Amino acid sequence: MDSDDRQIENIYTPSELNHEAKVHLEAGFGRVCVQGEISNLSRPASGHLYFSLKDEKAQIRCALFRSNAYRIGFRPENGMLVRTFGRVSLYEARGDYQLIADAMQQAGEGLLRAKFEALKIGLDAEGLFNPELKKSLPRFPLRIAVITSPSGAALRDILQILRRRWPLAQARVYGVPVQGDEAAPAIVRALQAANQHAWAQLLVLSRGGGSLEDLWAFNEEIVARAIFASELPVVSAIGHEIDYSISDFVADLRAPTPSAAAELISPDQKVIKNGLATDERRLQQLITTLLQGISQKLDHLAHRLAQQHPGQRLVQHSKMLQLASHRLKMAAQQIVPNRLRKLQLLARTLNAVSPLPTLARGYAIVSDAASGTTISSVKNVKTGQLLLTQLADGRLRSVVEDVDDVQIDGPRMD
Repeated sequence: MDSDDRQIENIYTPSELNHEAKVHLEAGFGRVCVQGEISNLSRPASGHLYFSLKDEKAQIRCALFRSNAYRIGFRPENGMLVRTFGRVSLYEARGDYQLIADAMQQAGEGLLRAKFEALKIGLDAEGLFNPELKKSLPRFPLRIAVITSPSGAALRDILQILRRRWPLAQARVYGVPVQGDEAAPAIVRALQAANQHAWAQLLVLSRGGGSLEDLWAFNEEIVARAIFASELPVVSAIGHEIDYSISDFVADLRAPTPSAAAELISPDQKVIKNGLATDERRLQQLITTLLQGISQKLDHLAHRLAQQHPGQRLVQHSKMLQLASHRLKMAAQQIVPNRLRKLQLLARTLNAVSPLPTLARGYAIVSDAASGTTISSVKNVKTGQLLLTQLADGRLRSVVEDVDDVQIDGPRMD
């Protein structure tokens, strides 16, 4: 026997060796997590995924079977950075060292994007994005708090635009780091401080552009809840126009850039001046029209007053009185002669029936002095009765001494 054969205790076939290697690999490593870039991705009809994970120096073959592939929540693609979880094994048929994956998640920006979407869905469900809860911004803010990096370009852009558009505004800067582990807590403290100071009328939360990782402080849940709790209206201006952060959704107003935020919160003094000039012209025209209307109304009232003046009314009444006197005079000239003729006729009629002519011929009218009753018979007279005797030229008072009922014969006709 060859000496080499005597020194080897066991002789393996390829399948036996591969099996032993597989057992040792699986027992030695347990479950592992490998981060790398996907390459050589294959999707056979079975639904399994076969690919390699690589970095700058090496690569490892991987298999993700269908039952686990359905649960990963995203579609793997070549070039995607992922974290793959599973066990180290060996494909015995070919002797290929491989990773049998049971889970996978996106790493780097992909992982952050997944966290972003998960947080966005959760906060939206809580109502932190509710449009009905958004606070309105003051139309002419005079005190503005800016939370940003004190040395960043975002602050310079904001201040420059405010000076140009709305120089009446004052800005108070709350300097914070805008990326890194300390950024989110510092931003929360600045939001709370600005609200406690109660100096500003609104807040601008801003930083310049960057990667998703650079902007991640503005996607932290603590920052979102601090914005939502702010009593002051918050304007979010994070990154470039295409960048969206969780802060943008919670804030009362989202601006695509810091410069745009400054323009959105500030009125343009040139536009205001032009508007005031236009309003002044309209006001002057309105006043002129109003004064002309009032002048015409005063002229009309003066005319009516002149017509209703007491002197004018006295003149009118005097004319009416003169006309009435004239009519009265004319009526008198017609009525008085007629009435006079009627009076004369009545006088003649009265004179014809009057006893006065009879009295003038020597007759008298005797009446009781007390009652005035005319006495036409001696039967109505008693002794001592006071009588009145009416003659043609006066009356006599007499007392009855004796009553004689001897009748007097009438005048003789011989």
